[in-house]
Amino acid sequence: MQACVAIQRIAAKFDRVHFCYEAGPTGYGLHRLIRSLGQSCMVVAPSLMPRKPGDRVKTNRRDALALARLLRAGELTAVWVPDEGHEAMRDLVRARSAAVETLQVHQQQTSAFMLKHGRTYPRKKGWTMRYLHWLQEQQFDHPAHQIALQDMVEAVRVSKERVERLEKVIEEFVPNWYLAPVVRALQTLRGVDLIVAVTFATEVGDVTRFESPRQLMGYLGLVPGERSTGETVRRGAITKAGNVRVRHMLVESAWTYRHPPKVGVRKLYRLEEAPPRVREIAWKAQFVNAAVKFPKVPK
Repeated sequence: MQACVAIQRIAAKFDRVHFCYEAGPTGYGLHRLIRSLGQSCMVVAPSLMPRKPGDRVKTNRRDALALARLLRAGELTAVWVPDEGHEAMRDLVRARSAAVETLQVHQQQTSAFMLKHGRTYPRKKGWTMRYLHWLQEQQFDHPAHQIALQDMVEAVRVSKERVERLEKVIEEFVPNWYLAPVVRALQTLRGVDLIVAVTFATEVGDVTRFESPRQLMGYLGLVPGERSTGETVRRGAITKAGNVRVRHMLVESAWTYRHPPKVGVRKLYRLEEAPPRVREIAWKAQFVNAAVKFPKVPK
């Protein structure tokens, strides 16, 4: 209510008002409020704001003046603002991502505990049902060690159930989401399952807002860094200056293209449900990557 009164008071003093603020943990509620009052508003990307290297003083007044000057000069970069439904789906996907990180921490702690006590699993693949049975069979001389192990195993179990519960909810919500056709189309690509497709759709949003695939890759930090001068061109590793969630999953999915072109049984059902144009793109992607991996030998 106070924000609404303040916005109306500011708008009454001037003929034309344009609001802007930095993106942060407060979300986009203020942006929606300002737009509902008939005023224009921009949410600014903080990482892309020009800053003086020697400026060590930070106050609310100085930040507001700096934003106003940069906005007037056209030096601010706006972020894409999702609607409430899209933001809700993104929060759900990010909750699942946080649950996966928690699960990995608990698994690492349990593995480190077993390594410290010289207990080595006799098989290669861990965290299967057989591995959990092996953990339950471990016996320690001191009761405190036994309690610590059981507590760690229980933490892994609870975290895993949380991940599975969130994945089930995501699967239930996707069919009624307006980007459900995009999610289904993305799942026809090799290495892209439901979670990867939903993460891409929630974090990137409307793909048509990018003018070219190169711009999209730049947004995700998947373009090489460059330090060139004159005729000297130096390119290094990818910039990693974008959305880390999408970049991580896309890189993991890209590893599946190291194998020869093939359509698995589960992916075959996805392809049969997709339109012909989508199937053509999914199959073409495998051949393009195969051509890059296995270049033609000149005669």
